[in-house]
Amino acid sequence: MSGLNASFAALADPTRRAILSRLARGEATVMELAKPFEMTQPAISQHLKVLEEAGLIVQRVDGAKRPRRLAKAGIDAMDQWLAMLRKALEKNYDRLDEVLAAMEANGETNKETKPTTKTESNKKRKKQRTL
Repeated sequence: MSGLNASFAALADPTRRAILSRLARGEATVMELAKPFEMTQPAISQHLKVLEEAGLIVQRVDGAKRPRRLAKAGIDAMDQWLAMLRKALEKNYDRLDEVLAAMEANGETNKETKPTTKTESNKKRKKQRTL
């Protein structure tokens, strides 16, 4: 799996998202990460393996301990991809604002003809059918 695909696939699991949230506060050992979950240490280790393979966390050796922490490169790659999407959405909203402003300037919209809720829209359609 490519980097981003593996990262987002790893995030599909709520346990792995919770682990990442915990690691956002600082590094932790497997036992520290396992505490809030009702699962075995091997099960948590499997989740950690998925996160490591996705490039989202790294471990270091500290004697017998192997604390994990967030991997900056993996998080940055996802952030860059999401930033690209945010930028595209902003452009779309800017274009929509321009269209709406032009319609308003041309008198194509007014509050009397533009329902503000679904209920008002339904009432207007019923009224038009009875006319």
